[in-house]
Amino acid sequence: MSRRIHLALHPYGVGGPGQHGLWKDPRVAKNASIDVNYYIQQAQAAEHALFDALFVVDSQFINHTYPAHYLNRLEPLTLLSAVATHTRHIGLVGTASSTYNSPFNLARRFASLDLISGGRAGWNVVTSFDTGTSKNFGLDEHLDYATRYGRALEFVQVARGLWDSYEDDAFPADVEQNVFLDPTRLHALDHRGEHFQVAGPLNVSRSAQGQPVIFQAGVSAEGRDLAARVAEGIYAPGGSLEQAREYYADIKKRTSAHGRDPEHIKVFIHGGPVVAPTDEAARRREREIFEEDDDFERNLALLGRSFGAYDFSVHDLDAPFPDVAHLAEKGGRTGAAKILERAREEKLTLRQVASETNAFRRSPFVGAPGTVADTIEKWFEAGTLDGINLAFRTDDDLGLFVDGVVPLLQKRGLFRTEYESDTLRGNLGLPIPANRHTRGRQTGGR
Repeated sequence: MSRRIHLALHPYGVGGPGQHGLWKDPRVAKNASIDVNYYIQQAQAAEHALFDALFVVDSQFINHTYPAHYLNRLEPLTLLSAVATHTRHIGLVGTASSTYNSPFNLARRFASLDLISGGRAGWNVVTSFDTGTSKNFGLDEHLDYATRYGRALEFVQVARGLWDSYEDDAFPADVEQNVFLDPTRLHALDHRGEHFQVAGPLNVSRSAQGQPVIFQAGVSAEGRDLAARVAEGIYAPGGSLEQAREYYADIKKRTSAHGRDPEHIKVFIHGGPVVAPTDEAARRREREIFEEDDDFERNLALLGRSFGAYDFSVHDLDAPFPDVAHLAEKGGRTGAAKILERAREEKLTLRQVASETNAFRRSPFVGAPGTVADTIEKWFEAGTLDGINLAFRTDDDLGLFVDGVVPLLQKRGLFRTEYESDTLRGNLGLPIPANRHTRGRQTGGR
């Protein structure tokens, strides 16, 4: 079968980063971000359109300047467990921090979601972007980059070890022989590492897909390397076609260098399509969206998130962009470095940088359905993506994409016309990981 595009839906409720005016839209319920029915309806609409996954973001720190959706939203695993009971095919990917969780508890929660959903769970591994999170977990300081990424790698390795606690035939439940569990198929982990000590075993068995799918968003060198080592799906930064192509090639190269099949990591770029009956109407709607979201104070606060939720309002807006490089190390280092470099090279003021904070969010997928389908096909064939993580402002916008663009992609053989599997792995074309203990026994420990 020829390569096909994967599509995921990324609901933002009352408005995510840069969507400052979305909560004011009369089509958006003011409680959307805490209404489980909103997410169920979003998931069902995406499933009807044969999307691969519903993706839920999360963070564990806020202040009053944060995006509306971030201020009041449901915890991802609780939310996705509810959504699982109202869907059958669509994958359910939740964000959880490897910096501010413990491996046993989180492995158990994701394994539970995987069983509840019949093998549709995915974990978006983050190292926590917001420096203020530390103070919500009893730490005075946010961990530095090297520590966070070292911890993330070991965290995933521990979680995968715990998910293999039970072999697939561990529960014969043989009444006649009075054997519920075969104890030879249960394995402790006894992990002792740099960051964690975890005995195990986990008290949850494997699902139909073996283990939850690991997603990661690697931008920095450390992030890209972590993704290449452990991720099966990756949320890429996007940018221009050339930037996306470079990123895609780099991730696939790194994956291969770690002895993995590059086809076993699916790169999703962010996409906020703007679809309308004509190209002109779509461009007009794009301009309207930017006017709706034009809030300088919010943009200034959004800029601060890359520097550890720093309050830039204490600076002269019309002076040169301040030297805050030291704040980037424990925040969004790569994104912050790009901001600092551009501000320095172009001699930009703080006001100019903040005013352009939302400019990078412009989507390449804008136009009539045919135009958007053409652009998606162009990017796909150019080697920039395996899939798109789609964010829509309203149900109407989602409908325009599903009704107008998806059928064109299907007609061109670029998107499925039916689900290939009941599991997330199956629909993404990823293998089921063999239980390490079963594999070891079958190979004689080689």
